Amino acid sequence: MTRSTDRRLPARYGAVVMPFILSVLMTFVVSGIATLKALGASPEMLSVWPVSWGLSWLVAFPTLLVILPLVRRLVALVVAPPA
Repeated sequence: MTRSTDRRLPARYGAVVMPFILSVLMTFVVSGIATLKALGASPEMLSVWPVSWGLSWLVAFPTLLVILPLVRRLVALVVAPPA
């Protein structure tokens, strides 16, 4: 019998899973704040927010996939490697 914790993706998928999760969470929060600021707390905000989130995620995920290697290099220039 396999435990559910054993059913994980191989490590090679980490380069896609990390930006996927990051883009989902970040665009959810940022689009929510931007929509709230633009429309105020209203029923309309709740209907517009998912559309705003979806559009922002469609841009953010591929952008993260492209720029993440550059960001890693920049971080390596700024942060000392572990001792």
